[in-house]
Amino acid sequence: MKSILGRKLGMTQIFKEDKVIPVTVIEAGPISVLRKLTMEVNGYEAIQVGFEPKKKKGFKAIKEIKGTALEVGDEATISIFEEGDSVKVSGISKGKGFQGGVKRHGMHGKSASHGVKHEHRTIGSVGSRYPQRVIKGRRMPGRMGGDRIAVKNLKIVQIDIESNTLSVKGAVPGRPGTLLFIEGKV
Repeated sequence: MKSILGRKLGMTQIFKEDKVIPVTVIEAGPISVLRKLTMEVNGYEAIQVGFEPKKKKGFKAIKEIKGTALEVGDEATISIFEEGDSVKVSGISKGKGFQGGVKRHGMHGKSASHGVKHEHRTIGSVGSRYPQRVIKGRRMPGRMGGDRIAVKNLKIVQIDIESNTLSVKGAVPGRPGTLLFIEGKV
């Protein structure tokens, strides 16, 4: 099992061998194994882990991870990763609220010719003569962002075991404070 939960702290840059590397700093782990799911009882094998214990009972984040290498009560830290490892980081992207078709889908709007007053950023016609309704899946204005995004093949540049932080080359989804799932290749 090479997976852990973490929280995005923010972005910075690291200087290595006369190069500037943009990195995202993630506070990752430790995670505690809360429950083991077995094939006989649950129909699949996985473990349930908790991240960030609350002051009272329980955890702020609980997730199921495939694999059964750990037992109930065990803890996993970022020591399972090494510098240079390739990881997949998933999280919820920033919400951008209600947006028009130009920003949300990259539509170009209408030309700025004669008779196009107040219509420059509209999407135009949304239907057709037949089937006399708006077809499902039509790209229109609406809520943008707030989706689960996974960024693959990010390299771990730096690991600090004392402060439970790892630095990943590039950007990851969400704002600072977003819960992230870091998954390494086994």
